[in-house]
Amino acid sequence: MDELKQMRNEIDEIDDQMVELFQRRMAISKYVAEYKLEHKQPVQDKNREADKLDRLGALADNNFNKHGILELYRQLMAMSRKLQYRLLADKRTEEKFNFKRINELKTKNCKVIYQGVPGAYSYAAMLKFFGEEVDCENVATFKDAMDTLSKGEADYAVLPFENSTAGMVADVYDLLGEYDHKIVAETAIRINHALLGLPDAELSDIKRVYSHPQALMQSGEYLNEHKQWDAIRMPNTAVSAKKILEKGDKSNAAIASITAAKIYGLKVLQEHLNVSNENTTRFIIVSPKQIYQADAGKVLVAFEVPHYSGSLYNMLSNFIYNNVNMCKIESRPIKGENWRYRFFVEIEGNLEDNGVVNALYALSSEAVNFKVLGCY
Repeated sequence: MDELKQMRNEIDEIDDQMVELFQRRMAISKYVAEYKLEHKQPVQDKNREADKLDRLGALADNNFNKHGILELYRQLMAMSRKLQYRLLADKRTEEKFNFKRINELKTKNCKVIYQGVPGAYSYAAMLKFFGEEVDCENVATFKDAMDTLSKGEADYAVLPFENSTAGMVADVYDLLGEYDHKIVAETAIRINHALLGLPDAELSDIKRVYSHPQALMQSGEYLNEHKQWDAIRMPNTAVSAKKILEKGDKSNAAIASITAAKIYGLKVLQEHLNVSNENTTRFIIVSPKQIYQADAGKVLVAFEVPHYSGSLYNMLSNFIYNNVNMCKIESRPIKGENWRYRFFVEIEGNLEDNGVVNALYALSSEAVNFKVLGCY
C-alpha cells in the first residue's frame, strides 16, 4: 500500500504541474487571439496544427502513447481555439449573424401560406397562431409555400416540423437548408386522428382508407384490427377527406381531423385512432425576413462537417464549452454527395445570449456551409 500511495503522490505532483502548464498555455492563447484579431488572421491554422501533431507524436515511446498524445493535443488545440473564438466574438460587430431583433411579431393584417387544404393540421396550426380572421392561402407542397415567400406574395408560411411519434418532417428540414427563409416562431397541435366517412356511411361499409403516410402509421394499431381495408396514401389528411367527399362512395373513408369532418360535412365513424394519446406536431412559422423576437428561446442551425475523425464532436463541444443546452440534433443526406450529411442542431437561448453567440461564432468558423435557420 505504501508503494501504491507513493505512485499516486507522484501522479498528483505531475497533475499539479500539468494544470499549471495548461493555464500558462491558455494565457498565451489569449494573446494569440488578440494578435490574430489585430492582423485579421483566422483562428485555426490547419497546417500548423498538423505539423505540430506530427512532431509531438514522433516523441512518443510507443504507439499506445502516440495515440494518447495525439488525442490529448487535439483537445488542447480545440480548447485553445474555443478561448480564442470567445475573445474574438466579444469584439465582433456582426455577432447577431445579420438578424434584427423585434419586440413582437406582426400577426395582424398579414398574408399566411399553408400546405394542404382547409381542415389540414397545418390549417389548424395557422388558425391557432394567427387567429380565425387570418388572410390565408393554401398551396399543394411545402416547396410551393417556400417559393411563395421568395416571390414576396406572403408574409409567413406555416409548416409542420416535427411529430412526437413519427419524428422530423424531412422535406421541411431540406427546404430550410435550401432557402434563406428563417423560422420566427413555433406552435403545436395535439393530433387527434379520426376515421371519416360519408354522412350515410357505417363502419361495415368501409373497404378503403385514404390518408397521409404518417397518419396511416400513427393509426397502425387500429388499422391492424381492420386488415381487410386497403390503405391508400395521400399527400395530406385533409386532401383525403376532400377526396372521399368528391368520390361519393360510402365504401371509402379518410383518416383526418375532426376539423376536416366539419369543413367537408363528413361523418365521424371513429375518434382517437392514434397509437399515442400524446401525439403532438410542432409547426414552424417561417418568414423571408431575418428577424427574431426579443423573448425567443431557441435557435436552429444547419452545417456540414469537415471529413476527419472527431469533427462532429469538435463542433458540438462548442456548446458544452459555452454552457449552451442542445435540445436535438438531426441529419439529412446532401443531394448529389453520397454519404455526406447536413446536421441540424436546435439549442436553447437566443441571439442576445453571449454564450449562444460565442458558440455559434466558433461553429461557423470551423463548420462547412453554416447557417442560422432561425431564432424563435
